[in-house]
Amino acid sequence: MSGAAPPAIGIIGAGRAGTGLALALTQAGCDVVLHGRRARPVPAGLRLTVAADGVLPQWLPQVAVVVLAVRDDAIADLAAALQDSGRIGPGHTVLHLSGVQGQEALAALLPSRAALGSLHPLQTIAEPTRAPERLRGAWAAVEGMPQAVERAEALARAIGLRPFRVPPGRKPVYHAGAVFASNYFVVVEAVAQRLLRHAGLSEAEAWQALLPLVRGTFENVSRDGPGAALTGPIRRGDAATVARHLAALTIDDAELYRAIGRAALELAQKQGMDEATAARIATALTTDVPPVLRRDAPT
Repeated sequence: MSGAAPPAIGIIGAGRAGTGLALALTQAGCDVVLHGRRARPVPAGLRLTVAADGVLPQWLPQVAVVVLAVRDDAIADLAAALQDSGRIGPGHTVLHLSGVQGQEALAALLPSRAALGSLHPLQTIAEPTRAPERLRGAWAAVEGMPQAVERAEALARAIGLRPFRVPPGRKPVYHAGAVFASNYFVVVEAVAQRLLRHAGLSEAEAWQALLPLVRGTFENVSRDGPGAALTGPIRRGDAATVARHLAALTIDDAELYRAIGRAALELAQKQGMDEATAARIATALTTDVPPVLRRDAPT
């Protein structure tokens, strides 16, 4: 870093999220430095500093924004180490990338008088080199102190994200929604693939058979939204088919089917399913009929 201009943004954590965010910000014209525990190849254009585990980067006094791109369970300890270092002050904004934690994870830094908050892109970063394109157009949750929120929103917009504010205490339910949309979607597809294997297909054949269905479903959801895109036996009110499915499944798969089926029943009710049909489906699922608010009722 000798002779280089002081970076404006420092990111601690050179994993996929930290590296991907650093690359997106760098390509957007921001002055960024990335810090990791060990030397590793990084995409062209990135600056990486390295120090042993527990050793903080030397550039802390030179940056305006510090982003903690570490595991959720490491944020509080890193915040405490930053406070103990004495190198974080009122001129800093400190953000973390956790989806489930809010500014409270940075509580150890309150005496520093830095602006504290979080920025969570609502997107997966499996390959850091693709982060700039994957993040562009995605949404991002921001929360924290007013100055931190403003800084987080500015960073988000710089790389093409659409920031939105999450009220205090709402990060866990927000992140649970993200997990359902992404992680559990993958799990459900894996369950479907396994069931088709039990029906006689190979693992590769099962996924190839499912892929057009998955793509078609995604197109319907993209175009019409989840409610209008719902099809299948529960939406049709076909209680006999639901019962046959449950009889064919293992105990664990049947339990999962019932839990998701009850959520599907609630969605079908919101789309206009009558009470008698809903009751028949609930009986087939061995559950109760979900209480559904009228569409025009205040929430």
